[in-house]
Amino acid sequence: MTTFDEREKAYEAKLAHDEELKFKANVRRNKLLGLWAAEKLGKAGKAAEAYAGTLVAAQLEGDDEEAAFRKIRADFDAAGVAQSDHQIRREMQDLLAAAMNDVIAGMGKIS
Repeated sequence: MTTFDEREKAYEAKLAHDEELKFKANVRRNKLLGLWAAEKLGKAGKAAEAYAGTLVAAQLEGDDEEAAFRKIRADFDAAGVAQSDHQIRREMQDLLAAAMNDVIAGMGKIS
């Protein structure tokens, strides 16, 4: 195997690893985001976990990141929860950073 082939394989492995980390972080972020939104909606316990699960499922079903935002926005509007689009997106951004740190630290197991 040539040096070029070795570099190519290493690059492909890094890309695959990065995509896996990104996927795990997005799943974790959606769970945390769902728990945050559930709290705002007055849900607790199993109801909060179930709500968070709907956001995780949306990602696993291939929906884009905006699906989580749209669901939360619609649910907040229906329940009269006062959160601006900016506040929701800011929470999404903050939780993604926290989720990425968790995944990198090896705590990204979804429970």
